[in-house]
Amino acid sequence: MKKNKPNILFILTDQQRRDSMKAYGNNWINTPNLDSLSEKSFVFENTYVTQPVCTPARASIMTGLYPQKTGLHRNNIPLDKNIDTIGDLINEDYYNAHMGKWHLGDDMIAQRGFDKWIGVEDFQRIRSTKKEYRYVESPYNNWLKGFGINPPEIEKTYEAWVGKANLTEEQTQAGFLGYEASKFITEFPKSAHKEKPWMLFVNFFEPHPPYTGPFNGLYDPDKIEVGPSFRKRPDNGSLINKLRSDFYMSGGVNPLGAEGGDIHDTTTEEGFRKLRAQYFANVTLVDNQVGKILKAIDESGESDNTIIIFTSEHGEMGGDHGMLEKRSLYEESSNVPLLIHVPELNKNKKTNVSGSISQVDLVPTILELTSSKIPKNLHGNSLVPVLKGETNLNNNDVFIQWNGMNDRNLGTPEINRMITVPWRGVITGNRWKLNLSPGDQSELYDLNTDPYELNNLFNLSDQKDRIRDMAARIRVWQDFTEDDMVLPTV
Repeated sequence: MKKNKPNILFILTDQQRRDSMKAYGNNWINTPNLDSLSEKSFVFENTYVTQPVCTPARASIMTGLYPQKTGLHRNNIPLDKNIDTIGDLINEDYYNAHMGKWHLGDDMIAQRGFDKWIGVEDFQRIRSTKKEYRYVESPYNNWLKGFGINPPEIEKTYEAWVGKANLTEEQTQAGFLGYEASKFITEFPKSAHKEKPWMLFVNFFEPHPPYTGPFNGLYDPDKIEVGPSFRKRPDNGSLINKLRSDFYMSGGVNPLGAEGGDIHDTTTEEGFRKLRAQYFANVTLVDNQVGKILKAIDESGESDNTIIIFTSEHGEMGGDHGMLEKRSLYEESSNVPLLIHVPELNKNKKTNVSGSISQVDLVPTILELTSSKIPKNLHGNSLVPVLKGETNLNNNDVFIQWNGMNDRNLGTPEINRMITVPWRGVITGNRWKLNLSPGDQSELYDLNTDPYELNNLFNLSDQKDRIRDMAARIRVWQDFTEDDMVLPTV
């Protein structure tokens, strides 16, 4: 008989912004499966990534540590073998499976405490993979070949290739992972490990660019909602954000889609709207696959014994502030959805959780929910007391960062120079946000009255005391996390 511990289903998407679901106020998007999940989950109002770029953010999600401790300050760096992930830390009773994007090195092999491994990144992660594993073919490659499709050579990027591949829903990475995850859940009760509880990580690539996919045309670009920051240059913000805004709005294409066809003319509102509509269509693509996975849980008879966590590794600017992609501390890039469904606590009812949390809190939360030991060196805090209603997040400060390291050409020499300038930010419990940089214009936003971050208050004399107080909070956090970035004098 299975031990009395819950299964863990962790669904992680790539580049999905917070306002891409009805649970967060999007009333026009078609996400029925995420909507259904949210109606029986804790819906966290504000969940922040540690750094808005793939590898550093993903490492924090998997380890409960900030980038200064993982050492992963940019993409294409492997995670040090001496740093434990959730796969290493969870109670040894668990059978652990990882499917999809890994992005932390040696993407094709089972590692870090995971028993089952289904990789997808053989053709794009050559820089962080040991030589002996670089040419190992992924199950996803074989999946494509089953449809008569030749995937790209290892040196090419999936992002560039997929834009012109004209894949069907079934042929996308999302379709592949929806199939594999559902199969795992359905077959586990008949496997040799059926006595064990399981932990399954499903890591989707979508809705990551190139802003195209099988659901193009699903949403009318002229009718989708946009906010007041859409295509608005951040004139009173940082230099890096102004440079990136100028680049994209002057026709700079999405660098990831430069070889992929379906290039959007971002000199026009029409082009930006089309790009944005196709981005949200890929959110619906993911939602379809989430539905298949949730159905498999129901049919397996494990729905009352399965904790479900849904989030994304960072957001997407989508034309807001005139920018695309991530690499920004703006809310669109750093604030992501988070749903946590705990059957015995939710009892099929929705609970909105106000306040803010960091994704470093997810590892200790999973460990406590599974009766696993929580190491003292983790930077995050378990959210279980919040889930049980024993405490709240009203006074919780959250910290975000950019570590000033460039990992590829982002458009112009000026952008590539300024992207190397580091940042440290704090969002206080009362919803003020301070972004500090030693080499750029710092920023202060009142998220209560200015949720779209249109009005930078940093240079106002009546805000000096507030800025000093918030900067002190960052310094205390730096001491705790052993962060050595030098803050500007305020």
